[in-house]
Amino acid sequence: MCFGALFALTPRAFASPDYVFPIAGCKTTYSKAHHDYPATDILTKKGCHFVAPTSGVIDEVNAVDEYSWKNNGGALRGGLSISMIGDDGVRYYGSHFSKIYKKVVPGYQVAAGELIALVGTSGDAAGLAPHVHFGISWPTKAGIWWVRRGEIYPWKYLDAWKAGKDLSPAKEVSAKLKKVGTVPKRTGY
Repeated sequence: MCFGALFALTPRAFASPDYVFPIAGCKTTYSKAHHDYPATDILTKKGCHFVAPTSGVIDEVNAVDEYSWKNNGGALRGGLSISMIGDDGVRYYGSHFSKIYKKVVPGYQVAAGELIALVGTSGDAAGLAPHVHFGISWPTKAGIWWVRRGEIYPWKYLDAWKAGKDLSPAKEVSAKLKKVGTVPKRTGY
């Protein structure tokens, strides 16, 4: 089964899923643009709480920061990172953490708003302002980092969640998947 079919077949909740802003208890800023691919950097203080933006299951975890300027592979740029598949079938990705909690392993079920990591500067964020790189995409097999890092711009969903509204990115993610395919050509760095 291809992952596009998996996305289309993912069971949906009967009621609208709950979404929460992924940073809890700290002031944040973020923009509507990000480098040369769709994602958002959420700037805040180091150590602020990163919480699951919706209920789902942890997909991939990178609990060891192997990034260096000499080892500048795209898959390592996020440093400490987490990918989860929401109950809505959408993948949510966060990176540059200073800590990922030990319970957060592939297969772990998370609830919307559950604390899973702390904001930091790991990966290629070393020496920069603390932030979380936040991406939204569809599920793929492990290692397809250029999809994992983000395929649609998250800012309108972040705005809604910050305002306490349930706005699902599932429709937009599904439309982009149909347009570019499960494993599109890599763009950006």
